[in-house]
Amino acid sequence: QPPSAESDSKRPSSAVVESWREERTRSVEDNEMSLPSLAAAYTSILKGLGEDPKRQGLLKTPWRAATAMQFFTKGYQEKILDVMNDAIFDEDHDEMVIVKDIDIFSMCEHHLVPIFGRVHIGYLPNKRVLGLSKLARIVEIYSRRLQVQERLTKQIAVAITEALHPCGVGVVIEATHMCMVMRGVQKMNSKTVTSTMLGVFREDPKTRDEFLALIRS
Repeated sequence: QPPSAESDSKRPSSAVVESWREERTRSVEDNEMSLPSLAAAYTSILKGLGEDPKRQGLLKTPWRAATAMQFFTKGYQEKILDVMNDAIFDEDHDEMVIVKDIDIFSMCEHHLVPIFGRVHIGYLPNKRVLGLSKLARIVEIYSRRLQVQERLTKQIAVAITEALHPCGVGVVIEATHMCMVMRGVQKMNSKTVTSTMLGVFREDPKTRDEFLALIRS
């Protein structure tokens, strides 16, 4: 269950605040140029695992794996500002906006295995709102990078805060980490829950409780 109290400081760290403005770090041209070296790396991995990369079933595996990894991390090719610029609207709305159960698929930066789960986002507008589909786009951009769940949660909240300057933002992520399910402790039903509460979502228990109750319903 989502925590009843926030897990982050009122003001996000400057490093995280600045990160939402970063330019994309990879282009389509970069993908094309790096594909041969990525495929070669996967060939080395197969050899290191004791496999024969020339075996029929593995002949195209390095290229397939390299292409798949580029897709899994396509968030490096996108920029949050591209999503925000044409989707912020002046609106005299002061009630909570919530989008819940946004699917996420990410990659653990420690083991390069999948993380998957759901994101719940709520914010209290301050005369400006964001197109609802753009919240899902923000989640997609940040999740399609090598991640840790704690940072991902904060990045989503900070991007919304910096773009809209709302009265408050709440983000909760519930996710399964394959590095826990397939290796290590191997606990099949374990989930990790992280939250970031900013503004009134942190300062006002009633606002926070309303948000948490609504995403549970």
